[in-house]
Amino acid sequence: MATVELTRDNFKQTIDNNGMVLVDFWAEWCGPCRMFAPIYDDISERYPDAVFGKVNTEREQELARMFGIRSIPTLMIFRDQIIIFSQPGALPASALEDLVNKAQALDMNVVREQVAKQQARQGA
Repeated sequence: MATVELTRDNFKQTIDNNGMVLVDFWAEWCGPCRMFAPIYDDISERYPDAVFGKVNTEREQELARMFGIRSIPTLMIFRDQIIIFSQPGALPASALEDLVNKAQALDMNVVREQVAKQQARQGA
């Protein structure tokens, strides 16, 4: 699957309607973003069951603010509407592929339990 452009109009729907969504926060003027783009696009073709989205932080400043993006590129991974990874910096292809494989292998029941415990601690 090719990468898809994410905007404030389709972001929530994309996250809500797909099991795994990778999001690359980038900008046209960003050198590391331009270097990472072909790697991201290539890996997206290998994982048709995941959505690989791109958020142009210049055009989608509201989304960038909502997620506290301070450095680009920043990569986020959502599984079942839960952010399971967020890190700035470009990755080599092997590291990105390894990350996608690890994200797919996560036991989301365990993740949901951990999220619930954390939320309970914060609410107490």
